[in-house]
Amino acid sequence: MISREEIKLTPDSTILSEASVGPSVLLAEDDPALKRYLEIVLRRAGYIVLSAADGLEAMKFLLTVGVDLIVTDAVMPNLNGYELCRFVRSSERLAGLPIVLLTALDAQNADAELADVFLSKPVSPEQLLESLAELVR
Repeated sequence: MISREEIKLTPDSTILSEASVGPSVLLAEDDPALKRYLEIVLRRAGYIVLSAADGLEAMKFLLTVGVDLIVTDAVMPNLNGYELCRFVRSSERLAGLPIVLLTALDAQNADAELADVFLSKPVSPEQLLESLAELVR
């Protein structure tokens, strides 16, 4: 779990009170427009969002900052979402983290052990938030 001291606020992020702090999500997405859109959706739903531009940056976050959930794109430069999932699952400390893998590819052929949830792009905000809510429970 991320501590309040580790949260770096940006001008568009607000935390209303201690009670409003929700689960933290690491969002790894290389498409800037989609990443920004998903950040807004997740923040409005009460999640603390840490954003990474690719899988390598996401891995660096995971090694230094605790998060509650991971949402990652499947196809990214430097380290793709599948490789990020393999890294998480092979780590004793991180193996239990819930992972949502977003893919424009055929989710039917995806390795079921890599992620807890596979969502096909374009993903609806409702579908993503419903999946995250299930994983948080």
